[in-house]
Amino acid sequence: MEASPTYPVRIEGRLDPELSRWLWLVKWLLAIPHYIVLAFLWLTVLVLTIVAFFAILFTGRYPRGIFDFNLGVFRWTWRVAFYSYAALGTDRYPSFTLDDVSDYPARLDIPYPAHLSRGLVLVKSWLLAIPHYIVVGIFLGGGSYAASQVDEWVWSIGFETGLIGLLVFFAGMALLFTTRYPRGIFDFVLGLDRWVARVAAYVLLMRDEYPPFRIDQGGAEKDLPAHDVVAEPVAEPPTPSRSGGTAGRVVLIVIGVVAGVIALGLLAGGCALVAVDQTQRDDDGFLMSPSQEFATPTYAVVSEDADIDTGGAEWGLDTFLGTVRIRSESDRAVFVGIAPAAEVDRYLEGVEHDVVDDLDSTGDPEYSPRAGSAPSEPPSNVTFWAESVAGQGEQTLDWEPKDGDWRVVLMNEDALRGVSSEMSIGAELD
Repeated sequence: MEASPTYPVRIEGRLDPELSRWLWLVKWLLAIPHYIVLAFLWLTVLVLTIVAFFAILFTGRYPRGIFDFNLGVFRWTWRVAFYSYAALGTDRYPSFTLDDVSDYPARLDIPYPAHLSRGLVLVKSWLLAIPHYIVVGIFLGGGSYAASQVDEWVWSIGFETGLIGLLVFFAGMALLFTTRYPRGIFDFVLGLDRWVARVAAYVLLMRDEYPPFRIDQGGAEKDLPAHDVVAEPVAEPPTPSRSGGTAGRVVLIVIGVVAGVIALGLLAGGCALVAVDQTQRDDDGFLMSPSQEFATPTYAVVSEDADIDTGGAEWGLDTFLGTVRIRSESDRAVFVGIAPAAEVDRYLEGVEHDVVDDLDSTGDPEYSPRAGSAPSEPPSNVTFWAESVAGQGEQTLDWEPKDGDWRVVLMNEDALRGVSSEMSIGAELD
């Protein structure tokens, strides 16, 4: 079995071998200075992310200064989270800095992206991340407020009712009575924290890669592939080094953006969530994306791989995501199917088709062409499809998600070239 691909958000934690039996009981008090500062810093991050949104929309790039500041807040908050009730992994008091503290047992890094999609930025936070909001809500507690709690793991002042808080509480009780932190709980909690951090980075537009549905347990991360790391520009003249965590710079940035942010942020966030829930559900209760035309002069339109890996917890997909629905509408009889990516690749090997790999600034799909000839047989003649529908007019495909790498395929039912259909996708989100 191939190893799971490494996600470019690195979050690591090293469990201290000797933790205090009692200190965890008062860490909520000791960390209050951090909570106060981080509350303002996260408000600043939200405002700067709005600025980054428009920069990405018009230029395809995340402003480097904003990225570095937001990354610094991520690092600071992960240190506080690891010290307090997202892990209880160390008794060493975290530093008040945006910089990476190389000798601290909790570290986080996000490689700067050379380019970000101007189309994805329009839908990542409010639509594409909805399934993850549900899962993160379970981890943090208060599932109905999942979207507003993506960063709660980093500065919660006490144990939450979610899975992370419950597991950390058990670990604290084990420390109290045995002076030992159960290693299995630590590894699992770090996997949950890692999931939340990946979603937070995606929602804050710092990466385009969709966070995987998998729990990567343990304190250490696999090394990133070399091509995921963006080198610093070498053409620019050297500048004096700056400390990302100096108090003066942080205070100036915060003061410059905090005014009016609370009311505006809460209003915008609340309105967005209500609008999505009330306007995008169909008659069957599915939360659906807007319809989008997918068309190609070739023989097929194929999605990118959808990597689903729950680490054996597929019940979470059934319970919280529910059924995935794909709707197609075309004047011509078309075939829509979902199947394991390897089977689709074998079927379309040597077949001329287009792979959807991005959305442009207007939301239209962008394709990567694959050269070839006609398929050897119509798609309905092969049997590897997990689910499929075919016909003219409106067609609806319902699929129960499972672990694996999956692709969606759109073809003409007769396997002739020239495919076109209005498509939308959604889920029950119970």
